[in-house]
Amino acid sequence: MHADKPTLLANGRSFGLRRRFAWFVGIVATLVGVWAAVSVFAKDGEMHVVKGEVIKTFPHDPAAYCQGLVIHDGVMFEGTGQYGESTLRRVNLETGKVEKQLSLDRRIFGEGITFWDDKIIQLSWKERTAFVYQRDSFNLVDRFRYAGEGWGITTDGTNLIMSDGSATLRFIDPKTHEVSRRLTVRAQGKPVRELNELEYINGQIWANVWFQDYIVVISPETGQVSTVIDLRHLFPAGKRRKRDYVLNGIAFDSVQNRLFVTGKNWPHLFELKYPTH
Repeated sequence: MHADKPTLLANGRSFGLRRRFAWFVGIVATLVGVWAAVSVFAKDGEMHVVKGEVIKTFPHDPAAYCQGLVIHDGVMFEGTGQYGESTLRRVNLETGKVEKQLSLDRRIFGEGITFWDDKIIQLSWKERTAFVYQRDSFNLVDRFRYAGEGWGITTDGTNLIMSDGSATLRFIDPKTHEVSRRLTVRAQGKPVRELNELEYINGQIWANVWFQDYIVVISPETGQVSTVIDLRHLFPAGKRRKRDYVLNGIAFDSVQNRLFVTGKNWPHLFELKYPTH
């Protein structure tokens, strides 16, 4: 019947309209989400919001679910996560090739890493255990327990500083492993929750925020966020296979004054220009 044709045309047009409407709703939702994320940080006069500037791009293993990133004497080390896939790695910065690797027990979900003396400390997520390795050999030399979850870890040279997914950072005595103080991180007077990977850079604590492609720069004395570094442009969300493939991993080479970032399962590592604010 020819009468079917107008119906088909109408349905096609209706389908096209629905697709355009869905696309419009998606764009609006994205913009609202971006606005919500930025608005926490963007009040003039209280802090700076800067866009990260890429100096150079390097390869990064896209199978590495990055949980921690550090540099020592120009050599990069990375801790990765996921049950059955967690590792500690020494990585060639220029090529992204793994030069040495230790696979964690399948029951351990690896988290952040940091250096202490000639050791590497690696956290676990829900297992409440930190593993201490000899830096060069990756031999396990110690372990210690902590309360709650382990997310990110760094050091100011005196204390270990840990995140657990909340807005509170714990300062831990590296000898006794006792908590010496707690610091609540705030921006605009509001707690900044889901603090993740940490790095201590030039007297400030830098932190990834889970599910955000921003880095917050935190005063270790007051907990106030002074600078927010916007890195959404490095690896746009639309190119990622999974929603949790977010920015995660901050490393600072204090000898050469070089700053590096990457993300979970990102194909690249980025060297950034150190922000002036």
